[in-house]
Amino acid sequence: MLAGSALGILVSLTSIGAGALGAVLLIYLYPLRMKPAKLVGTDIAHAIPLAFVAGLGHLAIGNVNIVLLGNLQIGSVPGIVLGSYLASRAPDNFIRYALAAVLLFVGIWMLIL
Repeated sequence: MLAGSALGILVSLTSIGAGALGAVLLIYLYPLRMKPAKLVGTDIAHAIPLAFVAGLGHLAIGNVNIVLLGNLQIGSVPGIVLGSYLASRAPDNFIRYALAAVLLFVGIWMLIL
C-alpha cells in the first residue's frame, strides 16, 4: 500500500507515466514470480485507473487540453490492441528486453530534460 501511495503521488505531481513507474515497482516487488506478459498486464490494469483519477484531478483544475486528449486517445486505441495481441504471443525474453529498453530510454530521456 505504501508503494501504491508513492506511485499515485509521483504520477499526479510529475506526470511520469504510471506504466513506467509501476513496471519498475512491480519488478522490484516480484522479481522472480512474474512473467513479462503478466507484469505488463498487471501494470496496465493498475495504470488505467490511476491515470484516470489523476486526470480527473487535473481536469477539475483546468489543466487538460480536451482536443489534444481526444487525439491522443484516437491514436492510442490501435496501439493498445496491437500491443496486447503481441504481448500474449511474444516470447518472454523479447518482452523482457523490450520492457528494459523502454524503461532505459525513458530514464535517459528524463535525465536529459
